[in-house]
This record gives sequence, structure tokens and C-alpha cells, in this order.
Amino acid sequence: MKKIVLLGDSIRLYGYGPYVKEFLGEGFEVWQPEDNCRFTSYTLRMLFDFHDQINGADVIHFNVGHWDLCRLYSDGGTFTPIDIYTREIERLGKLLLELSPKVVFSFTTPVRPENPYNSNADIEAFNKAAASVLEPLGIKINDLYTPLAGDVYANICEDNIHLNETSSKICAKLVAEAIKSVL
Repeated sequence: MKKIVLLGDSIRLYGYGPYVKEFLGEGFEVWQPEDNCRFTSYTLRMLFDFHDQINGADVIHFNVGHWDLCRLYSDGGTFTPIDIYTREIERLGKLLLELSPKVVFSFTTPVRPENPYNSNADIEAFNKAAASVLEPLGIKINDLYTPLAGDVYANICEDNIHLNETSSKICAKLVAEAIKSVL
């Protein structure tokens, strides 16, 4: 039985996470926190709380980004500046590799253009920054952005950020395939 850990924000929690086991099939135990991993620093903190559940996983699959790159305040800056995000995502990647020999990172998914806080331009920049530090560590990149970006109205809910049932299953299939590819 292969132990799989899924970490991530609400795109995992309410989106692809519930369907991954179905696409993995038999022979896989899937654990994921019932908590939203939110932004990178929060996920780093959660590693301490969930150490025992995560440690020894055959594969850890994670995503973080939407909370980090949102622009909530009048100063126009992202919640987590991209240089800090890059540093923290690299730190997170290194710590995850201490808990599992195989780690996969999923790109942040697109949003509808009407989203007042997140933009696809920021998502693309943060995805590129994450790949630049995670790939050299041997962490596989799972592109969940591109398959959904072609038609955000068909793939993203009316809340302008979350996956609908169809795109949740598309992403779950891609997550399962990425996990199997590193085993």
C-alpha cells in the first residue's frame, strides 16, 4: 500500500482532493488534512502539527499560491511578496523532501478575469518562480494551470477562483497521474 499525502489550499480541499483516491485506484492510502493549508507560511506551520501523518509518505503532492498572490490591500502588493514566496516555497520543498523521497508541486490554477484580488498574470509569475526553485530540488511540477486556462468560464466557479466539479475531476486525474509518474 502506497501512502500518499495531499497538502494545499481550498483548490485541494474542496476541489481535486476528494477525487484523487478514485483516480489512483487500489493500492493507495491517501491522507490530507481537513484544514485549508492557505498560504505558504501557514503550510510550513502545519508541517509541525501534521508531522506524524506526513512523515514516511511515498509521495507528497502539494499546492499553495492563491492566498500568497492575492492583492487585498490598497498598497497594491501581493499578500506574500514574490521574493518571499520563492524563498518560502523552496524552504517548504526542502522540508517536504525530508519527510518523503518523492514530492510533487502543482501550479496554482487560473481565475476568472473578474476576480478582484487574484490575476492570471500574478499566477503565472508565481508559478514560474516556484518552478525555478523546486525543479532543481528534484520536485516534479504538475501543471494544473494550463489545462484550465483555455476556458476559465467552463472550469472556474462563479466565485471566480474555485474549481467546479468537472475541473475538480480533471485536476484530480492530473494529480493521480503525476503521483504515479514519480513512483
